[in-house]
Amino acid sequence: MSTSPHRKLHVLFFPMMAHGHMIPALDMAKLFSSRGAKSTILTTPLNSKILQKPIDAFKNLNPSLEIDMEIFNFPCAQLGLPEGCENVDFFTSNNNNDGGYMIFKFFKTTRFFKEQLEKLLETTRPDCLIADMFFPWATEAAEKFHVPRFVFHGTGYFSLCTGYCIRVNQPQKRIASSCEPFVIPDLPGDIVLTQDQIIDGDDETEMGKFMIEVRESEVKSSGVIVNSFYELEPDYADFYKRFVAKRAWNIGPLSVLNRGFEDKAERGKKTSIDEVECLEWLDSKKPESVIYISFGSMASFKNEQLIEIAAGLEASGTNFIWVVRKNDENTGEEEEWLPKGFEERMKGKGMIIRGWAPQMLILDHQATGGFVTHCGWNSILEGVAAGLPMVTWPVAAEQFYNEKLVTEVLRIGVRVGEMRRLKVMEGLISREEVETALREVFVGEEAEERRGRAKKLAVMAKAAVEEGGSSFNDLNSFIEEFSS
Repeated sequence: MSTSPHRKLHVLFFPMMAHGHMIPALDMAKLFSSRGAKSTILTTPLNSKILQKPIDAFKNLNPSLEIDMEIFNFPCAQLGLPEGCENVDFFTSNNNNDGGYMIFKFFKTTRFFKEQLEKLLETTRPDCLIADMFFPWATEAAEKFHVPRFVFHGTGYFSLCTGYCIRVNQPQKRIASSCEPFVIPDLPGDIVLTQDQIIDGDDETEMGKFMIEVRESEVKSSGVIVNSFYELEPDYADFYKRFVAKRAWNIGPLSVLNRGFEDKAERGKKTSIDEVECLEWLDSKKPESVIYISFGSMASFKNEQLIEIAAGLEASGTNFIWVVRKNDENTGEEEEWLPKGFEERMKGKGMIIRGWAPQMLILDHQATGGFVTHCGWNSILEGVAAGLPMVTWPVAAEQFYNEKLVTEVLRIGVRVGEMRRLKVMEGLISREEVETALREVFVGEEAEERRGRAKKLAVMAKAAVEEGGSSFNDLNSFIEEFSS
């Protein structure tokens, strides 16, 4: 249904070419078009192949709605990148030791799109552009043609407010050691961090300078679109809108829009793993008896850590589905990352998925009773919408902030181990710590209270996007304002 008495709104969506950014951008495009707008997603040739199938499926189910793609040229070799490297996942899936540097180089090369974007803005004159935070040059390009540019971070209010308060107050500079805890000044909730958990904010580095550019372009933009819902983090939504961004609209959780089996099965799909087989296995389990373990599309652990996870799972006695990302180190024929005879012993008890998994279908299944997560924002929202308690295991970036939201503010999560370092991949979380966290999330009075809170949040998440809900209303006001 169109909510606007005016002409049809035309929105361009320009996500960073990374799995965790493209998935919510596609959901956003579907959401806007289902509310009467015309949605166009901007991407590159190889990434368009990832998006085409879910777009076609959406259009087949909703033939009257408008959602399309515009493909930009991205000559990798000419830009100093490996041939065919059109997605950030290229660097992580190839287990590249130089991954961090190459990802930063990739961010910088996206400036190549500026001219193509300007030509498109000039010829199509859309009503607005929702561009990824990592495209700071997009604000300037949009300004040229008087098109409002909105920033999409792909994270929630809590981590955005945490980053802001740390930047403004620099509390880490007033403490003696990197593992000494401190309260974040001005941030509601008396949240405690250590220096090691802070996203590196050294403005003298190349990445630091780039992030300054990102923040400056956000200040000059027309506002921020947030994949969250007000009831999840009200204090932080209020703080953000009061102190951080001049304007912000919460329109999430975007994942909740994927209601049908095919929507959930296809969301972010990379390979042809049999979701039916996966669901049949879950059907054979008791309600809330399975733990789902996944660390997203970016993190990949050393063999030693995977062995500890396997041993902790076995010792806990819990049914499990464990998603292991393939990389150069753990795809050998002998699979040295598993204890000897592990899969044989776990037959019927556990399922290992190598590569991609139909995460939403698994999380929403009644047999799933918990989620071990790296605290990426997409995963947290999917866990919240499924009403699941979580075991938190952050590995990078704002995931350490998200962990605080899950464990201390929402109180629906349990931390794994005492590992506090940002370079968590270099340390080892023991099998005993894994086993303890799994037991804690399933057994006891506290576990029941945690599960109760998680289920209440799931009800709120779904209500937020229904007619009259907080996110529904925020999107309505956005569409009305920018259609007029």
